[in-house]
Amino acid sequence: MTDLDPFEKNIIRELQRDASLTTAELAERVGLSPSPCWRRIDRLERDGYIKGRVAVIDRRKVGLHAHIFAQVKLNAHGRANLDEFSDAIAAFPEVLGAYVLMGNMDFMLRIVAKDIDAYEAFFFEKLSKLPGVQEINSTVALSEIKSTNELPII
Repeated sequence: MTDLDPFEKNIIRELQRDASLTTAELAERVGLSPSPCWRRIDRLERDGYIKGRVAVIDRRKVGLHAHIFAQVKLNAHGRANLDEFSDAIAAFPEVLGAYVLMGNMDFMLRIVAKDIDAYEAFFFEKLSKLPGVQEINSTVALSEIKSTNELPII
């Protein structure tokens, strides 16, 4: 992060808030003219600071009412094949996030489903059938207090 100048940090901050801004609108917000702003955006994309631009969708509006966090423990054979498990869960559209953990569980998964019945079907038909799965602890989120993709750019 030390190789970003204040303009680039501001560009990242603004794009995190609203990626639909035109280059001219963004340039005005960060205090640049459009051409230098565009060059900075291009460099940030080429260097991998900006991985993509997306629309943030309200999961409930599209019928995904269940939000589940599942901790997965693999058996010894499963741990030997972490890549195989990782590839399998990456292919499930229900899994929005997957993290390798230190501690007594191996993975934390963030999962969405239409409802608890749909999660139950996902659990029994897909997740629990993956090779090497020893244990799954699921926790259902009752409400969402904070959810953001904005990183604190200092």
